[in-house]
Order: sequence, then structure tokens, then C-alpha cells
Amino acid sequence: MYKRLSAVLFPIMTLFLIGSVYWGYQEHQEKNSILIKAENQYQRAFHDLTYHVEQLHQQLGNTLAVNSTSQSYHRKGLVNVWRLTSEAQNEINQLPLTMLPFNEAEDFLSRIANFAYKTSVRDLSKQPLSEDEFKTLKTLYAKSEDISKDLSTMQEKVLSDHLRWMDVEVALAKQNSPNDNTIIDGFKTVDKKVSEYPEINWGPSVASMYQKRSISMLSGKMVTADDVKKHVTEFLGTQPSQIRVVENGKGTEYSSYSASVTDPKSGKKLQMDYTQRGGKLIWFMDSRDIGEKKIDQNKAQAAAEKFLDEHGFKDMRAVSYNMFENTGAFTFVSTQNGVLIYPEKLTVKVALDNGEAVGLQANDYVYEHHKRSLPTAKLSKAEARKALNPEFKLANDQMALILNEMGEETLCYEFTGRVNGSDYRIYINSETGVEEAIEELSPLDKQTSSAK
Repeated sequence: MYKRLSAVLFPIMTLFLIGSVYWGYQEHQEKNSILIKAENQYQRAFHDLTYHVEQLHQQLGNTLAVNSTSQSYHRKGLVNVWRLTSEAQNEINQLPLTMLPFNEAEDFLSRIANFAYKTSVRDLSKQPLSEDEFKTLKTLYAKSEDISKDLSTMQEKVLSDHLRWMDVEVALAKQNSPNDNTIIDGFKTVDKKVSEYPEINWGPSVASMYQKRSISMLSGKMVTADDVKKHVTEFLGTQPSQIRVVENGKGTEYSSYSASVTDPKSGKKLQMDYTQRGGKLIWFMDSRDIGEKKIDQNKAQAAAEKFLDEHGFKDMRAVSYNMFENTGAFTFVSTQNGVLIYPEKLTVKVALDNGEAVGLQANDYVYEHHKRSLPTAKLSKAEARKALNPEFKLANDQMALILNEMGEETLCYEFTGRVNGSDYRIYINSETGVEEAIEELSPLDKQTSSAK
């Protein structure tokens, strides 16, 4: 009996064993295939990065080599610098460097890209490169050579020693290990050198992009945690049983207060952030569960406008709207003498089950809000309209103050209309008649901006 049973089971077990071995082999092959593909992608990104940084150095040299009055070549050269720097940034993002300190080098490349872009988009025939900008280009030429040489040295080691990027991932994953890896050491060296570069004059348009908002930009007196509790009580309209206030960034230029309130009866949790100078509300969130959508966009917008009016945000105009699940987010900008002030914007989040405001993001408004001396338009509305596409079907027009490509506040005519089957806002400079910005409107945006 046992012989007959074993005679039946033995072939079956043999088949199972062969099958499991084959399956394991297939899994191993697939895993190796994935690892090889990942390794090839990392190698390609690294070698492309080395090539593009070398090309960036050469392009900066070419731009400096021509006559100082060659505006057309300066523009071409700066556009190429921007393109090459953007390529290099993209390749850095493809490498497994998320756990490796390479922030300084990435930030340096980002500033080069922004400097090149913002310089090239202006009219160089009217505003050629300044002496300071030539000095900046010379500095970038010298520093990019250092980075290029370091990357080339790393590239030679990678090729000669057959170094693998998958080993970098493993080394970075072992947080407690000393990370003794040639590639990791090479990138650390590059980043350290960049961090030691002397301060570079990037110009006001680029510097403003990296300017951090501090309490020195605000007016008013410094407030305490007790003052914030009073502000929270005023905001809610009732005296909460408990308000917890925490100071953020104590003793720094970026200090603020975070307040949290929990209703013991309903369990409702509210969170708010206030500036330390002036005690201005910059963020609010009600984390309650939101029910099924019951109100439409018009009622939600009316609720958002009422919320802003009740909490001291006066003369605001809704300009865009987004929906996510059962909430709607309206972007508002302030107005001054009928002019839309786009730098002063904020967002109100409304629950679509009952129209209650459950969120506010007002950083831009708080830090940019002030009385402005608005310029007078040099062009008439009719003259500005000549810059529009003849097929553009105008629906609405108004004056707006926006930030142009250079980060400068610019008074424009804002024309809203339809062309090529889509709705757009087109901003025409009220002084030069040049198109400063164009944005496509969604159907929700169109309905929002037309509800006045």
C-alpha cells in the first residue's frame, strides 16, 4: 500500500519541486531585470548631468565672449543657459539623492536658471545687461567650471571602477552606516564647495523669489500668547473652554503662534496660525467631517464672501474656484479704487454640505496688504485692446495689478474673453501694450469671476 502511495505521490512532489524551482528562477530573473533597468536609468541621468553642467559652463563662456553690445546673442545665450540648467535640475531629480545633502548645489542651479530666464525675457535692446549682471555671469562661469570638473572626476571613477548607483541606494538606506561610498562622497564634496561660495548678486528680481517673509515686513506691535487667545475668541464669537497656543520659531524673524481649540461636546477641532507682529490671522482649518454636497457654487461663494467680510477682510473679489470632493476653494484678491490687486490674494475653503467656511490661507494677503499709490494708465482701454487677437471675443475688462515675469508690480488691463474654444484672461501692460500674462479659465473660474 505504501509503495503504491509513494509511487503516486513521488512524481507529484517532484513536479511541485521542479515548479517551485522554476518559479524562483523566474522571480530572480525579473528582479535582476528591474535592478538592471534602474541601474541603467541612474547611470544615464548621472552622465547626462555631467554633460549638461559642462555645456552650461561653455555656454556661459560663449555669452561672455561676445561684444557687450550683442544683445541678440546675449538673449540666445541666456536662453540656452536656462535650458541647460533646467535639464541638469531634472537629472538631479532622477538620481537617488533624496537622503543625501545636495541642497546647496540644487539651490545654486535653481538660481542660475531663474537669473538666466528673467534676464532673457526682458527687452535687452532697451535694458541691456548691466555691469553687475556681467560680473554675476563671470562668477557663474568660474563656479560652474569647478562643479563641472568635480562631476567629471566622479564620472571617471564611476567608469574606471565600475561603480553602481544601486550601491548608493543601499548605502543611503542604511542610516546608521558611515556611508563610505565614492559617489556619495563626491556629491557631498560638490555641495560643500557650493555652500562656501561668496554671496552672489543675483539682482532684485531673482532675490525676491527666495526672500523669506519675516515679521519685519509687518506693522503693528508684538503680541503675546494671551493676545492670541483673545483673537481666537473674537474669531469664533464664543469663549472656548480651552485654547492651546504654541510659539513657532521663538526668537527668530519668522516666529508665529499656532492656536488649537477642541470643543468637548462636539469634538470639533479648530487650528489657527497668527503672526507674532500685529497678531494677524494667516491660516485657519476646521478638520470636521464634511457630509454630502448640498449647495451649489453660487451659494458657496456667497458664504465665502460673508466669512471674509465678518473677519475683517474687506473689498475682496473672487477670481477662481476649485472643487475637491465635498469642498470648494475660492481664491480672492483685494481691490483698491476698483483695481484688482493680485499680490494680495487669499483662499477660502467652504464645506459644500452646509456652506460653512472650514479653511483659510491668507499668507500672501497678510504680508502684501498695504495702501498702494497706483500708477495712471498711459494707454487707453481701446489702445490696449489692439494687442488682442482679432478673433478674441471680449466678455469683460477691468484694471489689475499683477506681478510680471521680473517680479515687479505692473498695472494692466485684464481682458476676459473667448478664443479657439477656450476662455482666457489676458493681461496687457497699461504703459507698453505688451502681453504680460495669459491664463486659461476653467468653467468654474469663469462662473466665479462673472459673479459680481
